[in-house]
Amino acid sequence: MASETELEDWRGEARNMEAAVANAVVGQEAISHLINIALYARGHVLLEGGVGVGKTTLLRAFARATGGDFERVEGTIDLMPGDLIYHTFVDADGKPRIEPGPLLRHGEGLSTFFFNEINRSRPQVQSLLLRAMAERTVSAFGRDYRFPHLTVFADRNKVEKDETFELASAARDRFLFELNMPTPQDDDVRRALVFEPKFHDVDALMESVPRAVIDATRLNAIGAAIQHSVTLSPRIERYVLDIWQATETPQRFGIGLPDVDMERLILAGASPRGMSALVRAVRVRAWLEGRLHVLPEDVHAVLLPALGHRVFFTPVYEMRRQELADALTAMIVRTIAVP
Repeated sequence: MASETELEDWRGEARNMEAAVANAVVGQEAISHLINIALYARGHVLLEGGVGVGKTTLLRAFARATGGDFERVEGTIDLMPGDLIYHTFVDADGKPRIEPGPLLRHGEGLSTFFFNEINRSRPQVQSLLLRAMAERTVSAFGRDYRFPHLTVFADRNKVEKDETFELASAARDRFLFELNMPTPQDDDVRRALVFEPKFHDVDALMESVPRAVIDATRLNAIGAAIQHSVTLSPRIERYVLDIWQATETPQRFGIGLPDVDMERLILAGASPRGMSALVRAVRVRAWLEGRLHVLPEDVHAVLLPALGHRVFFTPVYEMRRQELADALTAMIVRTIAVP
């Protein structure tokens, strides 16, 4: 178990990283904090939002601040699984050549993989990424390649539906958090984004983010130490188990939503993997708040991003997923007795 001094030093580094990202991204402090939690909980992040709200800028800023080797892939309709593994070309002598692709070229040094507009890629490509995310390995050229320090960031275009492929439930479940990035509402932030020239040149803006504020190769060990150091009381454990049951049978707890047949709403509640992901995030949130014990507000802070995409609705309600996931989470928090 880590010492209190080590935990405090790591907490300072984590806060410095959020400050570094804030040099390039304004008005998104809540989203930045949740991404920071995901990094130390060793989970991947799917970011959604409207066009032009700064999703790519935010993820690029975190990739720069976390250091390590970085790769970026643009999701397109013609992208094939092999494009992530190898790159073929004809060299200057006219001979065909094969070189490692974006997943392989850095070996075990790959720490940040950014998949831009992941829903534009075919299901076969998403399946390959699914293994890389779940096992941090892929098979190629007769051997397994490992990425022990890998964190996958992806953003998803929710506006354009042509030539897009919705992520399967199994793929979405591999993301620790699914975050919705809003358009900033603060007048000062909106004015800065529109009128300050520094926000108009993203490449130059990235130079304002210090590189490698944290050592990405240490995140596995630090994350494990946090999980072993932060405790949940028996009452908090009971609270989390009640929340789990509420995602499966909300009517059992007297939870109802307007114009919804609660008996027909849930196709499947959160899985054991989903609940363990929630607890990992809860422990990290408590640690970032300067505590080694979990409070109910730690659970509330990460409940929707950790479980909203892991509760599956029946087809008649699936089209209202975001609305119903938000409403159900709010009702669970409001209804289940807080210890």
